[in-house]
Amino acid sequence: MHAKDKSHRYEVTVEWTGNTGTGTATYRGYGRDHDVSAPGRPTLKGSADKAFRGDPERWNPEDFLLAALSECHMLSYLALAVGAGVDVVGYRDTATATMVTHADSSGEFTEAVLHPVVTVADAAMAEKAEHLHEAAGRACFIARSVNFPVRHESVIEVADS
Repeated sequence: MHAKDKSHRYEVTVEWTGNTGTGTATYRGYGRDHDVSAPGRPTLKGSADKAFRGDPERWNPEDFLLAALSECHMLSYLALAVGAGVDVVGYRDTATATMVTHADSSGEFTEAVLHPVVTVADAAMAEKAEHLHEAAGRACFIARSVNFPVRHESVIEVADS
């Protein structure tokens, strides 16, 4: 860290709620359900991905990682838009990711692709709005922390006048 760098600390609690009465005596005998909580925030209901015996109605770690990448890019983008004089009036992203699993039960994400659709107030802002995605990708704390590529395929729209 450099002298002007700041350190930020985060803390969450993950509590397993899937004990069906026999603990982890067998692989198929326990639930993957858990609660993710932090003081002052709503509890998130988590599980494993359905492919790994989880509850498909709950969030899974893979969803959380992709959501974190998408949220971080959006927040970085919006902050950069202010400084660039780009008036963003709408933002929506349908992010996708690819994860590969191996025979030894390990695996990793190989890429994430963000598909932000950004609506700007004026057509004169469209080109600058498009270029802001590259800077947002470099600024996003989460994208800078993962070891796989995070790409973006953006669309810029202009609000109805």
